[in-house]
Amino acid sequence: MTQTHSAGTLPPAKHRRWNATDLGLIAVFAALVAASALVAAIPVGGLGVPITLQTLAVMLTGLALGPGRAFAAVGLYTLLGLAGLPIFSGGRSGLGILAGPSAGYIIAFPLAAAAVGWLAAVVIRRTVKFRAALLFVSAMATSIVLVHGLGIAGMMVNAKLDFAKAFLADLPFYPGDIIKNVLAVTVAIALHKAFPDLLVRRVRQLPQKAAAPYAATPEATTPEASAQQ
Repeated sequence: MTQTHSAGTLPPAKHRRWNATDLGLIAVFAALVAASALVAAIPVGGLGVPITLQTLAVMLTGLALGPGRAFAAVGLYTLLGLAGLPIFSGGRSGLGILAGPSAGYIIAFPLAAAAVGWLAAVVIRRTVKFRAALLFVSAMATSIVLVHGLGIAGMMVNAKLDFAKAFLADLPFYPGDIIKNVLAVTVAIALHKAFPDLLVRRVRQLPQKAAAPYAATPEATTPEASAQQ
């Protein structure tokens, strides 16, 4: 039994392995996150957790690359920092960072990149109108749930704060995150316009006249997608 696709819908993307381009993008965006952490940081409150451009780079990575490659890029950055490269904010590095008040934010970065990447892929595959607004909502929801949520948890565990004090210590980061998410979405949309296959590869909008039902067998599949038997 075959599955058909109507006009205005996108067929499922065919699974493919990462190639040299994917690995290059992972390395480039990992370097971008590292560079964003080395920009002059602004310490906030008595705990010294700084405001940096890292969340901008993390969200942009997810919005641009999708969940898998974004997780790999930000995860690579995190692992290199924990291994000793001075690429965390303020030039810090090493496993000792996990005992500090900013540990929750650092742990959240790869998870947030993957989450916003998954949401971005859904938005780009299924929407045309209000795409920028939906991407912004995706980035803000990810920031609030994962970055701020785990950041607060990290301060509660490592700084021995109760929830109320940790929440108040986290509040100053919200205005900056709103601005950074707007910038991340703006850059991501520009990237997707310039490189339509950057996130959703091998997926095309079916032409209106060519939207008639079609079927594919395991012996004859198109590079665009394959119908499910």
